[in-house]
Amino acid sequence: MSRATPVGVTTFERAAKTLDLPWPFTGREDELDVIRRSVAAGRPGIVVTAPAGRGKTRLAAEAVRGLGCTRVTGTPDARRIPFAAFAHLLPEAVTLHRAVQLLAGVRLLLVDDAHLLDDDSAALVHQLAVHGRTRLLVVAVDDGPVPAAVSRLWTGELLPRLPLEPLPAEETGRLMEAGAGGPLEPLTANRLYALCRGDLRLLRDLLGALRDGGLLPREPESDVRSWRGPVPLTPTLRERAAAVLDRAVPEDRDTLDRLAFAEPLAPHMDTLDLAALERLEGDGLVSVAEDGGVRLVHPLHGPALRSAAGRLRTARLVGATDRCAAALDAEQAALARRIEDVDVRDAAGPVGEWLVHEGRRVPAGYAAVRARLGRLRGELRDAAAWAREGLRGAPGDPACRAELALAGDRSGEAPVPRAPVGSDALGLYEAVRRGVPEQAAGPLSRLPGAGAAVLARHAHAAVRGDGPALDLVARELEGRGLLLFAAEASAQAAGAHRDPRAARGARTRAVELSRRCQGARTPALSGLVLGELTDRQRQIVTLAAAGMTNRQIAEKLTLSVRTVGNHLYSAYTRLGASDRAALPCLVDPLELPQARTA
Repeated sequence: MSRATPVGVTTFERAAKTLDLPWPFTGREDELDVIRRSVAAGRPGIVVTAPAGRGKTRLAAEAVRGLGCTRVTGTPDARRIPFAAFAHLLPEAVTLHRAVQLLAGVRLLLVDDAHLLDDDSAALVHQLAVHGRTRLLVVAVDDGPVPAAVSRLWTGELLPRLPLEPLPAEETGRLMEAGAGGPLEPLTANRLYALCRGDLRLLRDLLGALRDGGLLPREPESDVRSWRGPVPLTPTLRERAAAVLDRAVPEDRDTLDRLAFAEPLAPHMDTLDLAALERLEGDGLVSVAEDGGVRLVHPLHGPALRSAAGRLRTARLVGATDRCAAALDAEQAALARRIEDVDVRDAAGPVGEWLVHEGRRVPAGYAAVRARLGRLRGELRDAAAWAREGLRGAPGDPACRAELALAGDRSGEAPVPRAPVGSDALGLYEAVRRGVPEQAAGPLSRLPGAGAAVLARHAHAAVRGDGPALDLVARELEGRGLLLFAAEASAQAAGAHRDPRAARGARTRAVELSRRCQGARTPALSGLVLGELTDRQRQIVTLAAAGMTNRQIAEKLTLSVRTVGNHLYSAYTRLGASDRAALPCLVDPLELPQARTA
């Protein structure tokens, strides 16, 4: 049951009997392939490292599934006990030499939490790697101390090391849906992703608290769930935040508290204790921007600090309720300038995001700017969500309605007959995107500014059908944060190149960029170069893009599973795609429903 604290932070105690169902395994296919090849017969093995909570153990378990693996695990309470991790495999009293002999028959050994091994167990793992008769899959953290014998596995080049990057947002979203019991509204998904920063255990704990506390209601007339309001601080969340915050010396806690209660604003460093800031920055607890604004590094630290403050301290530190109005206006103006300059990279809006997270009304004007910014960045689902956020308080706002329609148009969900065209650079540029660049080339060239010049170069390159020039323009557009435009330019380049290798390279870029655009479906991207495939390859690719497995495709087309796999492999080579996750970006969206039902 949850209860509200004096500072508006929800604390949540989960019932002891609450059980979580296993989460699906997703998003690590490439890493899974690397590990399986590394522990195959004749290979020495591999070390997998990542910060806590990134899914190392789950990945390792999937990699050795069905391989007849022996497993040992390090534990913090047994670090002083010799060979504690191998206690179930070795007699009670044994020397290192004898332990190596006894384990000589183990062909595949999974060593989980190797950073917690006792010294003797760590030395044993190292010796097994030296002798080379046992294939090793070693899992350890890379953000904390590791026994020297374990770190020498990769520093001494006995085993290769695979550092795990955070799971991409798209794949993390699938886990979120599994944990939430359904699809999440985009701004809610963004908030969860930002809070957890790749820590999947933290994500699971937070989603459990939201779900069990009834804090993920369904949106009206929709199947998506949304979360607005304070962070529910479970015991696990408080413990994890405290472990980091305890690094601060007591005299610096006042500075941390002031920063916590200033959120979402960033106080200037001149208003704070500079000596304390230096220490906190050195400990990785605060960051100082170029303009002197200071923020807490981790988004969970603010809620944790506010929840620990008493009533009197809260009353002293909390600001006025209207303190964000001026900051929101300044933020809106800054974002509008980025749009006008046709440069939307690294455009942040912490004040507006805080208002949404807290469940407060967002002015329609601000929401429309955020929607347009998201649309230009290729974040189409986010753009639609911001437009809807503005329409909550102003249902008839024309700017938000227009942005909602344009986001749907770019996604292929609700195409509009003709997108609104203006006389500014981005308005004129619509002609380039719609396949009539000759209408915009001259007018764009006459506009001032570096952003307009890039758009003009795209128009002229498209008129000439100049593949190399379109490649250069695509890189410039990507550099300005205009990912959807860059994807379209690369797709145009793929069709313009006379050199097949250059065309494949441009196609690969188009696929990679379009995958980052949240389901974009535009004339330049729809059915991207599927014409190069044979009829059978096109048929199989369309079915795979519709979500069918190789076996389902084989049964539908009366083919062998091997034949389906071979056709897909050949199609990947021709299309420049790495796996089936890229296929929906290449197939005309109108073909997908027909593929599923045909």
